[in-house]
Amino acid sequence: MNGRRVVITGLGAVTAAGIGAEAMLDAASRAVGCTSRIDRFDPSGFACTAGGQVNDFSARDYVPKAYRKAVKVMARDIELAVAAADLAFRDAGLTTKGIDEGAVDVDGARFACNIGAGLICADLEELGQAMQSALDERGRFDFRRWGAEGMANLTPLWLLKYLPNMLACHVTIIHDLRGPSNTITCGEASGLLSIGEAACQIARGSAEGAVAGGAESRLNPMGVLRQALLGRLAATEGRDPATVCRPFDAGHAGMVIGEGAGLVVLETLEAAARRGAGIYAEVVGFAGATDPAGAVPGRAHAGNVHLAAAQALAQAGITPDRLDLVVAQGTGVPHEDLAEAAALGEVLGGEQIPVCSITGLVGNCAAGAGGIAAVLATAATRDTVIPPTANYRAAAAGCEHLEIRHEVIGSPVNYALVQAISHTGQSAALVLKRFQEGA
Repeated sequence: MNGRRVVITGLGAVTAAGIGAEAMLDAASRAVGCTSRIDRFDPSGFACTAGGQVNDFSARDYVPKAYRKAVKVMARDIELAVAAADLAFRDAGLTTKGIDEGAVDVDGARFACNIGAGLICADLEELGQAMQSALDERGRFDFRRWGAEGMANLTPLWLLKYLPNMLACHVTIIHDLRGPSNTITCGEASGLLSIGEAACQIARGSAEGAVAGGAESRLNPMGVLRQALLGRLAATEGRDPATVCRPFDAGHAGMVIGEGAGLVVLETLEAAARRGAGIYAEVVGFAGATDPAGAVPGRAHAGNVHLAAAQALAQAGITPDRLDLVVAQGTGVPHEDLAEAAALGEVLGGEQIPVCSITGLVGNCAAGAGGIAAVLATAATRDTVIPPTANYRAAAAGCEHLEIRHEVIGSPVNYALVQAISHTGQSAALVLKRFQEGA
């Protein structure tokens, strides 16, 4: 990248595979899906009853005691982001106001926050009760009653639970980050676009560090309904919910919705070296692209991700044969898998580079997907392992050229390409380099 060198020093992940990057990489190495039957609501009315749920979790465990009351006005998406940010800062060895107010070693005025977010679903029970009080004598919704009575049944802070920018707002308030702040809402590409934007902010001198990534939860009736109407979900009747999502596999028949967050801490190389931080990887290339047609059956190169990947590789100054790992999206939706496989075939130009997807493990985490993929790639670079793809057994027609493993391999990852695509046509690509002293 042009400008100052940018490195990753902290990882935070909250997924169905567990809390923390280590839990996720460990689960990924076993290649066994962590999706299960949804129990947060009754999913029996849907053809897909599986989801990548984060269990035994509350943001109360990841905020200062004085801030715990605020968790009441956090939607699930916000809670996931807040927890991932706390994990990332602690992993980086940085002490913010949210960790220890008396020992802060972060210049909040020079620390950025970019978090990808999605369409946050309102609490249907809470909203339904309020709307019930706005019905007229014939049971029809009445705007006058809504203004006079219905809205009064909602907490005054109700809207602050559901604005997409509230993920970044809570993180910046908790940790006292006063540098550039941004929210990107581009579906599955959101998290990776946010990391790339944060890296660019640091490289050009707008910030000394940043926490960036994405988070979202679609595990609610409206979230499942939207994806069902789009025809993206796999039917689960008679099938093991842990194995139903099969990216790039001959048995792929749709995706499973997940919830999760993946955030990283980025710093200038100079700042990280000055404090003796453990450096996991360097961000050496980033690009985004778009295609208004989105992911259309029979149309290759969804989101023009091949252009984003090619530009990111050029920015990194490497050719595809230098790559050791590609973390692809791999939703498990047949036409989306084929479009991404075609794009990768064009980018890699016949080079046999190991490819993996995290979607079979934790589900499609929407705005959190790109950030989670970046955390996985960084952890793989750090630990010199090539993760397998959960539930992959044999290549789907049109995906045979991809080198996808179904078991973990210990091997150095000097360069990794991470890519993400939204079904509406946005895409992003990030190139990471294993950090070596003096290199």
